[in-house]
This record gives sequence, structure tokens and C-alpha cells, in this order.
Amino acid sequence: MPQYLPCRLLRICSLACKKQITLQHIHLLKRKYVTHFRNVRQQAKPKPEPTTLALHDKSSVLPETRLLHKINPVSTVLPVSPENLPRNDSEREKECSAAALELSTTAPEFRDEKQWKEMRIEPESLPEILARLSKIKLTALVVTTAAAGYAMAPVPFDPSCFLLASLGTGLASCAANSINQFFEVPFDSNMNRTKNRPLVRGQISSLHAVSFAIACAVPGITLLTLGVNPLTGFLGAFNILLYTCCYTPMKRISIANTWVGAVVGAIPPVMGWTAATGSLDAGALLLGGILYSWQFPHFNALSWNLREDYSRGGYCMMSVTHPDLCRRVALRHSLALIGLSTLAPALDVTTWTFPIISLPINLYISYLGFRFYRAADRGSARKLFFCSLWHLPMLLLLMFTCKKSVVGKTETTPVPQPS
Repeated sequence: MPQYLPCRLLRICSLACKKQITLQHIHLLKRKYVTHFRNVRQQAKPKPEPTTLALHDKSSVLPETRLLHKINPVSTVLPVSPENLPRNDSEREKECSAAALELSTTAPEFRDEKQWKEMRIEPESLPEILARLSKIKLTALVVTTAAAGYAMAPVPFDPSCFLLASLGTGLASCAANSINQFFEVPFDSNMNRTKNRPLVRGQISSLHAVSFAIACAVPGITLLTLGVNPLTGFLGAFNILLYTCCYTPMKRISIANTWVGAVVGAIPPVMGWTAATGSLDAGALLLGGILYSWQFPHFNALSWNLREDYSRGGYCMMSVTHPDLCRRVALRHSLALIGLSTLAPALDVTTWTFPIISLPINLYISYLGFRFYRAADRGSARKLFFCSLWHLPMLLLLMFTCKKSVVGKTETTPVPQPS
């Protein structure tokens, strides 16, 4: 650009001779000159700022020759560091690889958290995990009631059929409980009562739990169907579906889940009866009715002290949403046990001594149900719950002792009279 300046000067001179030069041409030439010649700079002397003394007292004016402040020129453009300069793609790739290498060397535990982990289960802890997954105490109660139903049937005792029925019922119960825990993992984690279950704590995977449920359900229903009779196998399969597909989802929808759950608990003694007799008659329905009514004082008293837990888990229980109904239903079914015990001899299941000797324990649980209805506190609910734990086995034992004897009747052929 500097070599073209003489030409521009000549052009400006020719324009001046033609009287076509203007002030704009001069300013343009000056600006280009200052821009392209870096060694030539404009020198400007800053004007002194007025002092506070001059602002407040205008009469006292300092002489202009005296220097009050020295103002240094400040650059409006900040210096740019080499780190903030734009980089090309190769430099960015090198920077990313260096950051990844640093992350892999300095924080390997952070890298492991982002990857899938292999779940290792110790062989010695597996039986205990599977026992908690299948709710072994509840399964034992189910098998006990099924055995009571088999023992009360008016047929001779068959040990092989009894063992197959008990084993199949236990496997079906393990399968139903495992599937129930599989569906309720996000809700069990919010409850103190269920937060230590294996699936919630990650002690076993969901695939293992479902595989265990299938491994229990298939042989269990097969044993009941082929080893016992098809009616018992149908009841076992129906109970699994009722527990997993009806009762489990209804716990978060309606308080009717308690009545559905009572039906689930009433089916095992019916299965024991049908395993022995192969038929569904009045005796089987009586045993199912006793188990059905017993569950209401048992569970309603239990859920009364777990209302906060059920509320955190989002379960729709009578004790949470309908506390008055919860206490009324517990009292109602406690009194119903007296009437069902009276029906036993009328249906030719027991002798007439059973309603008499079972009356004290039935009256006691009814009394505790009445106290729970009136007091509506934790103490009365706790007493009713612990009474229900020993009431059921005691009632079934008294029922078995009063069972009518089934002695095989031998057909007597008439002896011909001599003529």
C-alpha cells in the first residue's frame, strides 16, 4: 500500500487543480496513512479532570500550569493468551485423548460406575436369598393349612399323595411370592418392612428371580396335576394367577385387594381337601371359609401398625384410607369364626364337641377384636395380631381331634339261614 501513496498524492493534486478536491478526500488519506504506517502514532495530551475541590468551591481555581493527575492511556483491547486462541481439529483431538487418558489413569472407579457389572452370588448365601425371595415363613403357613385340609378329609391317609400335595403346594407358593416381589421392587424400597428384600437390595437379579419362579411353578403345578389330581392342579394354577395378576396390582388401586387376598389364603386348605378326596364338597368350603375369616383380624391388625409404611409405599389399604371399616371388618370376621365352628358338626365334618371346646379361643379373639374396634390404638392391634398367630393352629388342632373317625366299613355278606 505505501508505494501507491505517491499516485494518490498526484491524483489529489490533479483534483485540486480541477477544483474537485474536498475535505473528505483529505480525511480519507489521513486515515489510510495512520493505519498502514505503524511507526507513526497520534500523540494526544489528556485533558486534566476537575478535582472535587474545584467542584465544591468554584472560587478557588488552581492554576492550569500545575499538574494534578497523570493519566496513562488504557488499552481497550485485552491481551489474548495463547490458550484462548482458536485451535484446529488436530489440536482438539489431542486434547480430548489427553483428557481421556487422564480420566482412565486417575479415576478408574468412576469409569467402572458407568459400565455394566457382573453380579456374583456366593453359593453359600444362595439358599438364604431364595428363602427370603419365596417368603419361606408364609410358604410354611400355606403348606400347613393345605396339610390340615388333607388331614380333615374323610378318607384314609395316603402318605405318598400327602407328600406330593404338600410339595406341589409349597412350590406354587414359592413361585407366587417370587413373582409378587418382582413386581413390587420400586414400592418395597420405600417401606421399612420390605426394604431389605433380596431384589430391593440387589442381592439377586430380576432374571434370576423370574427363572426361580418358573422353576418352582412348572414342577409344582405338574406334581399337583399328574401326581395328585387335575382339580388340585387347577386350583394351584388359579391361585398363582389370582395372587400375581389380581391381588398384586389391586394393592395400589382399591381396598378390595384385602378380600381378594383372603380368597388366595383360603384356597390352600381346599387344595388339601381336594387332593385327598378329588371332589369339592361342603367340608372343603368350610375349611376355606375358616381361613378366609381368620385372615381379616390377622391382617387388619398387622396393617394398623404399618399404616405409615403402606402410605409411603403407595398401597391402598383399609387401615390407611378407611380406618373405621378396617376395625369393623376385623371384629365382624372374628365373630364369624364362632359361627363357622358351629357349622362343622352340622356339615358332618367334626363331632358336636368341637364348637364347645373351640368356643373359649373364639370368644377370646372376638374380645380382642372388640377392644381393637373400640380403642383403635397400636396396643390393641398388636394384641389381636399376636393372638391370631396361635389361634389358627390351635383351632385346626382342635378340629382335627374332633374329626369323625373314618373306619373302613367292611361289607357284611348275609349268612344264609339253614332251612
